[in-house]
Amino acid sequence: AVVSTQSTGDTSEKQQMAEEYRDQVVKELSDLCYEVLSLLDTLSDCETESMAKVFYLKMKGDYYRYLAEVQETGTERKRTVEETHKWYKEATCSAQDLLPTDPLRLGLALNYSVFYYEIAQNPTEACELAKGAFDAALATLDSLEEETYKDATLIMQLLRDNLTLWTADDTDTD
Repeated sequence: AVVSTQSTGDTSEKQQMAEEYRDQVVKELSDLCYEVLSLLDTLSDCETESMAKVFYLKMKGDYYRYLAEVQETGTERKRTVEETHKWYKEATCSAQDLLPTDPLRLGLALNYSVFYYEIAQNPTEACELAKGAFDAALATLDSLEEETYKDATLIMQLLRDNLTLWTADDTDTD
């Protein structure tokens, strides 16, 4: 976090400067995200090819997730979280035509599971999604070409790393 307190005498001035800087960064990031989302609306509405459609829908989810990460609380954040979920869910439905080892489908599962864990605060759903994607890809991994194999296994490793971290977090809090 940009804002932290220090034990020096001028804490309030430094804290105010940090808060102003954070607000500026959040505004710039938000403006950029909304600009990209507007472009993605246009692109995804025109797209009929399955892989490109999934790509644009996933990106919409990603950019709404970026917004949710910097928004504090309240109705705007709640709406952003709902939009994130909506676009990731739609992308996931559209991705069912892709192979479980497709890097785009795996990347979508990775990002959607991170959304569940970090933003929606739903570690159970995050782990189920990540494990499901990992297991489905693992079952068909042997039939891949070398280039796709490398991409798929890289994303699968990230899924597994998250699962390891998230299940360790879960046992630490018990």
